[in-house]
Amino acid sequence: MNDRPLPELDGVEHRFVDVDGLRMHVALAGRGEPIVLLHGWPQHWWQWRHLIGPLAEHHRVICPDLRGLGWTAAPPKGYSPAAMADDVIGLLDRLGVRAFDLVGHDWGGAAGYVLALRFPDRVRHFVAINTANPFLRPTPRVLLNGRRLWHIAANAAGHRLAGSVIPRWALRHWPHRPAALTPEDQGVFLAQFQEPARVRATVRYYRNLLLREIPSLLAGRYRWARLTLPTLVLSGDKDPILPTGQMAGFGSRAADLRVELLEDVGHFPAAENPSEVAQRVLRFLAINSLRPSPAEPRPAAHQHHPTANAASS
Repeated sequence: MNDRPLPELDGVEHRFVDVDGLRMHVALAGRGEPIVLLHGWPQHWWQWRHLIGPLAEHHRVICPDLRGLGWTAAPPKGYSPAAMADDVIGLLDRLGVRAFDLVGHDWGGAAGYVLALRFPDRVRHFVAINTANPFLRPTPRVLLNGRRLWHIAANAAGHRLAGSVIPRWALRHWPHRPAALTPEDQGVFLAQFQEPARVRATVRYYRNLLLREIPSLLAGRYRWARLTLPTLVLSGDKDPILPTGQMAGFGSRAADLRVELLEDVGHFPAAENPSEVAQRVLRFLAINSLRPSPAEPRPAAHQHHPTANAASS
């Protein structure tokens, strides 16, 4: 158990919940229909600090820390999107939340896709932010773009890089707007890596990704799966590690998909242009608020083309 102080944010309540033996931290705010925000690496719930207020005006906002990150415990195993998805469902069961909207970024987006595919009766809408889609095929372009992901091998290599060098590099170089992550914010995220258990968690996340998840995805794990619920893909057009094509390209795998670009935004849209992200999320939820129930027939599959709307500064 760590004793790092939690950063303070007006209107946010913090809870620690036991989920099948995993002590999970969750930040809560607002009232209304639940919306779950799943963070990426090397971050935690504080990633959503600029979005919690605007979303809490309309929703009950639920921001868990994923296992091994933030203030959630770092067990010796379970560092896969499927395990994270199970953690989130277990947490929501204990909070009494049945149906919910879902936003996921980076690793949180990977867990979000698993939730959307496995629990379409519970996830009403899904927003994936700067996250590789699960239907990627090993095309020459995809394989060539793999060189952008050198940090995966670096984090998997061992504790020295995963605990200091790569997290610091990511927070400084992955945003297209570096000022969006202040030194103070970077310090809040980097403090977790002073704990050896969380460094080991990062190594396990990325070893599993390198040795199991990526080969399995490219081999077609989700070849026969179909994303049936309304989904919005938000993509920073200047993301240095994930080109837009790897965040979209779903084809017939998605029944109701919209892809939107955030202009002059890198890998951390929630920090680089939070007002635009909040507007896009709320607009998407409003447009799709009359989603048919699973028993009702869905309209014919369609996929919206990416839009390059300027993201306001």
